[in-house]
Amino acid sequence: MAQKSILITGCSSGIGYCAAVGMRAQGWRVFAACRQPEDCDRLQAEGFESPLLDYTDSTTIDAALAEVLSATGGTLDVLFNNGAHGTPGAVEDLPTDALRAIFEANFFGWHHLTRAVIPVMRQQGHGRIVQCSSVLGFVTMPWRGAYNATKFALEGLTDTLRIEMRDTPVDVILIEPGPVTSKIRENAVIHYEKWIDWRGSARRTQYENGLNKRLYESRGPDPFELPPAAVLEKLIHACEASRPQARYYVTAPTYAMGLLRRVLPTRALDWVLSKG
Repeated sequence: MAQKSILITGCSSGIGYCAAVGMRAQGWRVFAACRQPEDCDRLQAEGFESPLLDYTDSTTIDAALAEVLSATGGTLDVLFNNGAHGTPGAVEDLPTDALRAIFEANFFGWHHLTRAVIPVMRQQGHGRIVQCSSVLGFVTMPWRGAYNATKFALEGLTDTLRIEMRDTPVDVILIEPGPVTSKIRENAVIHYEKWIDWRGSARRTQYENGLNKRLYESRGPDPFELPPAAVLEKLIHACEASRPQARYYVTAPTYAMGLLRRVLPTRALDWVLSKG
């Protein structure tokens, strides 16, 4: 039986790295893509095939997929879209260019790669596209408007694609983590400092007393935070189950918000979410 292959993006750390290690341990041929050449070099030293893939650069997307298909003889069993970042800040302080930039990384690049793999999966007669979304793809939290928007867009596009692909041999799957240990907060600082003029904001005091402390002070894990292995567990099921679920919740907050969104009036849910 031929070894199954998976392309995972955003493998430099966190969920992506854990997924790469875990899927290799499951016997999969893992292509662990990273955005930075030095991260690709590090993973190659660990024995991974690690193509360079930057979602904001379509040339690297096409080249990475071509590298994978060349290595496998033209097949790919699973695509796990994972790499993403946050741009924290109040919506009223987000320049439109900041939204354009985060959508390139968290949404448009994913769409480009997804469209490119669909013909491969159609041709080979099977395939799975797994999208790493978030609890923030179906509820929102303050100060995360840019990230919320990309994940809501991802959920809408993915749900549509799943319905449209019902007459094909391609499964489309969402994984929706809540708080998971990663470098997303650390990596968000560069985008925050680039785009948000918090000192000139009408909300300066709120930034000083809230978001800035969250970004710059070591606070330990979030409540109910789980390690990336919790996502890996769901990814394995999504890739290997004979009938994968359409969506997988990860962490207690995701389950809780899924319930509260169904049972609470909008104003009441807004009050709950405003405390986050």
